[in-house]
Amino acid sequence: MAPFRPAILSCALLVLALAVNDRAPPPGGVLDVAPPRPAAPAAQAASMAEPFSTIEVIVRRNDTLDAIFRKLELSLADLANLRALGGVRALVDRLVPGESLRLTHRNGELLSLERNLSLTEQLKVTRAADGFRADVSARPIEARVAVAHGVIDSSLFDAAQSAGLQDQTVMQLAQIFGWDIDFALDLRPGDEFTVSYQRLYQHGEYLQDGPILAARFTNQGREVRAVRYRSPDGTERYYSPDGRSMQKAFLRAPLEFRRISSGFSRARYHPILDLVRAHQGVDYAAPTGTPVRAAGDGRIRFRGIRGGYGNLIEIDHGAGIVTVYGHLSRFAAAARVGARVQQGQTIAYVGMTGLATGPHLHYEYRLNGRYLDPQHVKLPDATPLDASLQADFQRQTAPLLAAITLAAPAPAAVVAR
Repeated sequence: MAPFRPAILSCALLVLALAVNDRAPPPGGVLDVAPPRPAAPAAQAASMAEPFSTIEVIVRRNDTLDAIFRKLELSLADLANLRALGGVRALVDRLVPGESLRLTHRNGELLSLERNLSLTEQLKVTRAADGFRADVSARPIEARVAVAHGVIDSSLFDAAQSAGLQDQTVMQLAQIFGWDIDFALDLRPGDEFTVSYQRLYQHGEYLQDGPILAARFTNQGREVRAVRYRSPDGTERYYSPDGRSMQKAFLRAPLEFRRISSGFSRARYHPILDLVRAHQGVDYAAPTGTPVRAAGDGRIRFRGIRGGYGNLIEIDHGAGIVTVYGHLSRFAAAARVGARVQQGQTIAYVGMTGLATGPHLHYEYRLNGRYLDPQHVKLPDATPLDASLQADFQRQTAPLLAAITLAAPAPAAVVAR
């Protein structure tokens, strides 16, 4: 049997060699038993094959992108490189509570970031071979015209909600007619409105109500109509059908108030002083901190403490008109003596400084030193539409006014979408 041992030994060695080498022996019977190949390329391929993660983050109050990256354990170096891109820093540093961000990463390495800058624009930052790349792309919006009609039963908001209007559209409606109708005091059951407005859609899904195009409001039998006009310089304002601005030179009430706690009177009992004397303004009850707005364009001539008024601001509007704001809790930073202010600009905040039993704004309207009732004084008109624009105004607004004139008075229904 001895002659067969070398052959058996050779076969055993061959099997052992094949067991440690994944290659078949080359032709000619010479077997190259090479060491194992390095594992690094395989490990790298496995890393690249690892799944990525996409996270949608809802921004909270005081959130910053740095805080979000730290919380999610994302690369701060990637954040620094992202913010270093031209123009991107300004687009990501100021976040809005309630908005959403989409972040895609792999093991903490940022692959992309998406943020909606507005209804019509989106920022997308993506990782490329040579770093990050940022693009701002359009988000197409489709605007559809709708017409809604409502009848007041208990409140404007209830009637508008039943008509299918969103809260922001109701507020817009109140602002348009706010110089002609006191929505806190003048509304009556049976008052009605018709509104032509835009509804905004994206990819076929409703987003929100757009601007009001035209509206009519019947209050205690008196009808007021308004239409939006875009002038050649791009300015958009609301006018009556004959081209008079709906905006007056002064606000009827310079704040959002709950009720009138004391009206204009030549003889009113003062609860603190325990005597009867003239009340030469209107007291608007509102929570402490409610913003107080300038009733019209003008210049601040006094800001400080004055007797029973407490914290007080006086605005000189020219033409002998002065408005007064008393019992304020604090002043707005920009409301300095000598500063120019515009109608609707926040100048202070409601309080109860001076002789006050509760938080409210004491508001006065004076003409050449005479005290007039702010609720009933005839407010001067704002600058009317230039005569040279009348033809363009009629061309643009005629179809908008026709929509609310021809709309069937079907209460609590949106009759066009």
